[in-house]
Amino acid sequence: MLKKVGIFLLSLSLLLIGVIACSGASSGKVVTIGISQLVEHPALDSAREGFIEALKEAGYEDGKNIKIDYQNAQGDVNNAQTIARKFADEKVDMILAIATQAAQAAANVTKDIPILITAVTDPVSAGLAESLDKPGGNVTGTTDINPVDEQIKLVKELVPDAERLGILYNSGEINSKVQVEMAKEIVGELGLTLVEAAVSNSNEVSQATQSLMGRVDAIYVPTDNTIVSSIGAVIKIANENKIPVIGSERGQVDAGAIATKGIDYRELGKQTGAIAVEVLKGKKPQDIPIEKAKNVTLIVNKKAAETIGLTISEDMLAEAEEVIE
Repeated sequence: MLKKVGIFLLSLSLLLIGVIACSGASSGKVVTIGISQLVEHPALDSAREGFIEALKEAGYEDGKNIKIDYQNAQGDVNNAQTIARKFADEKVDMILAIATQAAQAAANVTKDIPILITAVTDPVSAGLAESLDKPGGNVTGTTDINPVDEQIKLVKELVPDAERLGILYNSGEINSKVQVEMAKEIVGELGLTLVEAAVSNSNEVSQATQSLMGRVDAIYVPTDNTIVSSIGAVIKIANENKIPVIGSERGQVDAGAIATKGIDYRELGKQTGAIAVEVLKGKKPQDIPIEKAKNVTLIVNKKAAETIGLTISEDMLAEAEEVIE
């Protein structure tokens, strides 16, 4: 009898221990996610918002079971490095790095904290991963590599007689250099000559845009953070000179570019958030491939075209998933 009572008490004790353990797991600790964003502009803001939205949809909500520490470097690489060191010193549980230089800053200070990246054009060239399929370290996420060839083809569709295409970019951004090289490969096939205008900071964007006037028939803006943060100035100068601007993502078209066949950064951010959920559930970044955007959308700004007296063909309007009137 005593033996049976002893067994019963032992079983009851083990059950209680299990209940307490499960209770602790369900309450869990609050996970801290540090977000380092290189600069504020619609594309990167949308990526951040999409990331947070995906976490919330998966049950991870700021102020409840996660804490989000959002920091913006305001376009300054030194600030990005300071933010990265702050997150490393505080031993946050995860870092979301938005844009190449923010990602490089984070990767340089920690090899242990999982780093999710987004809005990074070429993670391999940037030294963030061994390959897209097998990143090999503590970095994974999404790349915003663009269909540059498809975007530049829009130039000939919109301006069939175009011969010279201007491209604005920051010569210090690896992601931009990659896109310029891609542009060089496609322009010859289309009978275009590429005219480059490089800047080193946002203060030079207006002057660089002005330098293209009278020398080009259209302007192409890649996913360059420096140029996009000053896209309003680009559009203003181009409109004054009746020069169409072709964008690389929808935020540029919303701002007044004529068209793009590009990615939706909010959706890209959501893809990144879904990967973050896998990491939060225990999967290692090195085992998760870096993903490309799943959807590419043709967006046309009919109103912007009318501003410069450009007519968009009915075929293109019919093909577009979205037309801004």
